[in-house]
Amino acid sequence: MSYKIAIASGKGGTGKTSVAVNLYHFLAREFTGNIQILDCDVEEPNDLLFFTEHKQGLQETINQLIPEIDAELCTYCRNCSEYCEFNALTIIPPVKFIQVNDVLCHSCGACSVACTEEALKEVKHSIGTVTNYDLGLGKGLLEGKLRIGSAMQTMLIKELKSRADSNCDILIFDAPPGTSCSVVQTVVDADFVVLVTEPTPFGLHDLKLTIELMKDLNKDFGVVINKAGLGSGETQEYLVQNNIEILGEIPFKREFAELYAEGLLGDHMSEDLKSDFIKIVNVLGQKILVNEGNYHS
Repeated sequence: MSYKIAIASGKGGTGKTSVAVNLYHFLAREFTGNIQILDCDVEEPNDLLFFTEHKQGLQETINQLIPEIDAELCTYCRNCSEYCEFNALTIIPPVKFIQVNDVLCHSCGACSVACTEEALKEVKHSIGTVTNYDLGLGKGLLEGKLRIGSAMQTMLIKELKSRADSNCDILIFDAPPGTSCSVVQTVVDADFVVLVTEPTPFGLHDLKLTIELMKDLNKDFGVVINKAGLGSGETQEYLVQNNIEILGEIPFKREFAELYAEGLLGDHMSEDLKSDFIKIVNVLGQKILVNEGNYHS
């Protein structure tokens, strides 16, 4: 069974993706088994930008089933709208008005069961794509990309994760920023969650929200402080006072920002910056070792 690590952050701009792809890069070097990264930030996936040598594999269109009502068969009994838990169906009998809101629809199928007149059928609507990329040497990337205009992030993330390589020893989930339903769907089955934060007032505020979410989900987690050296040290103090594990710190350096801007990974880092990531990887490696036993440092 794969050991699942989710990389999350309370806000955008903390460096979550840059930390995620570099942890993936160094874990792939230190770990003896197969490893795959899943870009679950389906509204704006960009993990692929860091892997120039890749081969695109299967791309699947992901559909949701949306009810379509035949007005000639419909008796306007409103059973379908009353059964719908998400208020996606509006039926107004006096004026014979029918409306299906595909943004609210969760494709649960309750309306189909409720309709006794066979006036309702479910039609496929695309919500996005899932694409598999081979990065070579037992490494892979699975990317979800939401169709513009669709609001089915959570459904697409669920479908994306269901297509993860079951033969992989480690799966890394690069989560969307924030604490929304899409983040919950990403981390819900993770064995460990890495929370990436920055030592700023906004960073700490949103980190606290994410920590509360992890506690609600009963998740084992630790924190990586990116852009370390900024701020007053309030973030570190909060984590120490609340006995929250600090996995490591990435210093606030122009070098790291330049590498990120060019889409370059750890091999191009200075030895000092590289060692900061290796320390975090070794901490994660010990957690994997306890569960899997095939990590070597």
